[in-house]
Amino acid sequence: MSILRRRRTPEDAPPPRPISLAPLTALELSPPELVACAAEAGYDAVGLRLIRATDEEPLRPTIGDTPMIRQTRRRLADTGLTVLDIEVLRLRPQTRVRADYEAVLATGASLGASEVLVTGNDTDHARLADQLSELSVLAGEFGIAPSLEPMPWTEVRDLAEATAILRRCTGAPVGVLVDALHYDRAHNTPAELAALPPEWIRYVQICDGVLPRPTSIDELRYQGRNARLLPGDGCIDLVGMLRALPQVPVSVEAPVLWRAPTAVRVRAALRAARKVVALADTGRVPLTA
Repeated sequence: MSILRRRRTPEDAPPPRPISLAPLTALELSPPELVACAAEAGYDAVGLRLIRATDEEPLRPTIGDTPMIRQTRRRLADTGLTVLDIEVLRLRPQTRVRADYEAVLATGASLGASEVLVTGNDTDHARLADQLSELSVLAGEFGIAPSLEPMPWTEVRDLAEATAILRRCTGAPVGVLVDALHYDRAHNTPAELAALPPEWIRYVQICDGVLPRPTSIDELRYQGRNARLLPGDGCIDLVGMLRALPQVPVSVEAPVLWRAPTAVRVRAALRAARKVVALADTGRVPLTA
């Protein structure tokens, strides 16, 4: 696969805001492979999974100045892509924020990341807010801001719980990451999004989903990790969702049940995302983040 610097043509003009390839869309790829694949497809940025989310995922040497990280850095330089976010930092009752995550954040900073995805895995939301506050200060030392992603199978299940935690946070800036699938499955609305402080929204993840909505946690988890749809192919009002949020970068997180080559799926995801983003941004009154 060629990793020469991309040359855009008038027909391949950049979208009105950056579109990033999330690692879950092509989880079979290592970080340097993901960078190369995203560059070939025409993305503006990538997200990199430096810590695996489940024990079933490949365990890769992605923390510190490892050969894989050096290769990733070279491919970023060769292609001109940027790193939007790194993932995934879990805040658990036993988490020691600096001891557990300083090296991860240092690695992300060495790759140029500006955002880090955080999940809340603690039923004590007061303690979780304290940990998120501590993480915001630590991440700020590396020029990175954390965003808490509500998911129905974590202890921060929905937008209401996430925003209540953020309102308790002190220290450096924190955000909430709106994922289209979780937003839809929680029956959230554009009005609820528009009511959020705009500075909380640093980027957004899009995909699509099927009807009927699943009701069991097992099925919600399965669809979230394996069986999403490309943007525009399902039931989610992505245009309304995006118009309710500031005009921030878009990350395409769309693992689909489609036995096509990775490069084909990644290109299709970008084409679909561009169509949705163009619809959302045409004629909108810009919001200020």
